[in-house]
Amino acid sequence: MSSAADALRRDVRVIGLIAAAHGLSHFFQMATAVVFPLIKDDLGVSYAALGATVALYYTVSGICQTLAGFAVDRFGARRVLFAGLALAVAGALVAGLAQSYAMLVAAAVVGGLGNSVFHPCDFTILNARVHAPRLGYAFSWHGIAGFLGYAAAPAYGIAMAGAFGWRGALLGAAALGAALTALLWTQREAIHAAATDRGGREGGLAADLRVLASGPVLMCFAYFVLIAVGFIALQTFGIATLIALYGATYALASSALTAYLVAAAAGIFAGGFVATRFQRHDLVAVSGMSVGAVLMYALASAWVPAAALPLLLAAIGFAGGLTNPSRDLIVRASTPPGSTGKVYGFVYSGLDVGSMIAPVFLGWLLDSGRPSAVFYAVVVSLALTIATVLNLPGREPAKAYSR
Repeated sequence: MSSAADALRRDVRVIGLIAAAHGLSHFFQMATAVVFPLIKDDLGVSYAALGATVALYYTVSGICQTLAGFAVDRFGARRVLFAGLALAVAGALVAGLAQSYAMLVAAAVVGGLGNSVFHPCDFTILNARVHAPRLGYAFSWHGIAGFLGYAAAPAYGIAMAGAFGWRGALLGAAALGAALTALLWTQREAIHAAATDRGGREGGLAADLRVLASGPVLMCFAYFVLIAVGFIALQTFGIATLIALYGATYALASSALTAYLVAAAAGIFAGGFVATRFQRHDLVAVSGMSVGAVLMYALASAWVPAAALPLLLAAIGFAGGLTNPSRDLIVRASTPPGSTGKVYGFVYSGLDVGSMIAPVFLGWLLDSGRPSAVFYAVVVSLALTIATVLNLPGREPAKAYSR
C-alpha cells in the first residue's frame, strides 16, 4: 500500500510540475495578443501587422519544434525544457520593452524559439515518469493547465494594462515566468527523463524521417494544422471579432473568451475520465469536433443575442476540450519506442504551422469588415479535422495502451 501511495505521489508531483510549465507557455502565447487593441493604438499599426507578428511567432516555433523533439531524444527533455523557459521569459521581456513594431517582431522570434520546446519536452517527461494507467489523467491535467494559462491571460492583461499600461502588463508577465522557472529548477530532479537516442542507431536520420513520414503521424500533423485555425481565430482575434460582429463591449467579449477557455479546461478534465474508460479515442474526437463545428456555425451566423455569447463560447470550449486527452493518446499510439520527442515535436508543430498561415488571413478578414468570415473559417477547419481523425490508430481500441 505504501509503495502504491508513493507512486501516486510521484506521479502527481510530475504531472503538477509539467502542467505548470505548460500553463506558462500558453499564458505567454496570449499575453501579447490580448493587449493588441492597446498596442494598435499606441504604436499605430494594423491588426494585419499585429497578426504578422503572431504568424512569425508560430513560424519560428513550428520550424524549431521538430528540431526540439530531436534534441529532447538526444540530450534529454529537462535540459531542453529549461532552455525554452528562459527564451519564453526573454520574449515577454522584449515585448514589454517594445517602443516600435520592430521590437515586437524581435519578441516574436525569441518567444517562438522558447515556445517550440514545450510539447516534445512535456510529453516525453510525462510518458517517461508517469505510470501508464494514469497517462490519461496526466494528459488531461496537462491540457487543463494550458487552457487555464490561456484563460488567465485576458483577465491578467485587462487588469494589469488598466493599472500599468500594456508594457507594464508584459513586463509583469515576464516576472511571473521567471518566478515559475525558478520554482521548477528547485524541483528539477522530479522531471528528469533520460535521453533515448544517443546516436549510432541503425538507419539513423533516414529511419527517423521514415517515422515522421508514416501515415498515422502525418494524419496527426494535419489534425493539428487544422485545429490551429480555431485557436488563432478565438484566442488572438476572438475579442475583436465579437466586438465587430455582435457590437459587444470589450468587457463582454473578454468575458466570453474567458468562458471559452475555462470551459475548455473543464472539458479537458472530463475528457481525462472519458479517455481512460472509453477506448475508441477516434469516436470521442469526432464527436467533440462535430458538436464544436455546429456551435461555431451558430456563432458565425449571429443567431444568438450578444448577452448569450459567454454561454455559447463556453459550450464550444467544452466540446473541444473533451477531445484533448483522447487526441494525445492517439498520438501516443502512433509513436514508436524511443521516438517520443521527435514525434510529439513534429505533430504538435502542426499547431504552429496552422498558427503561422492563419493570422494574417484572419486579420485581413477583420480589417476588411468581414468578422463573420473569421468564425466560418473555424467551422470549415473543424469539419476537416474529422477526416484526419478517422484515419488515425485510435480506431483500434487496444493500441493506445500497447506500449
